[in-house]
Amino acid sequence: MKRLLSWLTGALVMASLMAGLVLPSSVYADDDLRGKYSGNVIRNVVDDKIAEREGKVDLNNSSVRRFQQFPGMYPTMAGKIVLGGPYDSVDDVLSLDLTERQKELFNKYRDNFTVTPPSIALNEGDDRINDGQYR
Repeated sequence: MKRLLSWLTGALVMASLMAGLVLPSSVYADDDLRGKYSGNVIRNVVDDKIAEREGKVDLNNSSVRRFQQFPGMYPTMAGKIVLGGPYDSVDDVLSLDLTERQKELFNKYRDNFTVTPPSIALNEGDDRINDGQYR
């Protein structure tokens, strides 16, 4: 009985492998993806988004870690900014519940920020507080 079961299992596995080789694959890329990734230049969404922010901190697509370069903003104020988005303009941050000192601090560094549309590629999992980047 055990031999018969092992022979049948082996025959089933072999038949499955043969069917996989003979039958065509049913997975095809969409036309828009095929057009985007055919040719010599391949770019991904993250590269395009990083180029769009021009070296500034994107308020809609950055984690709190990006605010470490601005003394006084990390982690408390950075957390408020990150959780308060998405923003239509940089000035929308001033409508958050910030103290006068925090508003002054934001205005001090205001030229270092930009706003682009939120992208799932940079906000995957909606975890912009702890994005898994450690020193």
